[in-house]
Amino acid sequence: MNEALPDLIARFRIRKSLFRKELVEAFLYELDAYGCVIKTDKVFEPGDTIVMDVVMDMPFDQIRAEGVSGLVTERRKHCSNFFYSIDFVEPDTGNRSPLAEKLRRIREVLSKKQSLKSRRSSGPVSGFRQMA
Repeated sequence: MNEALPDLIARFRIRKSLFRKELVEAFLYELDAYGCVIKTDKVFEPGDTIVMDVVMDMPFDQIRAEGVSGLVTERRKHCSNFFYSIDFVEPDTGNRSPLAEKLRRIREVLSKKQSLKSRRSSGPVSGFRQMA
């Protein structure tokens, strides 16, 4: 978990007082079909449920999976922040829900971005070897 996933954030609201909520943005460090890992300075306990929007910035648009419900399963302290492991809670059991499709699309685009990045960072010499 060295660096945040590119162009990907989680947005969620936390209650500050009876009538005030704060919008929080957290970087994602892992994302798969079952959950994610976020990093934030906000404090949650294992067992807490959060509802977030997973947003991927694209050059001309965004892919947004809104209202993703997740269960905090693990918390690890890192300096003044925490890494939280969050398991997705899918209310309808069919994986063809619009929300599940948006999350699947985000994972697809993320996978393509990461493979492009790894090809670029491998350098031109190894790139030529791959083509030969």
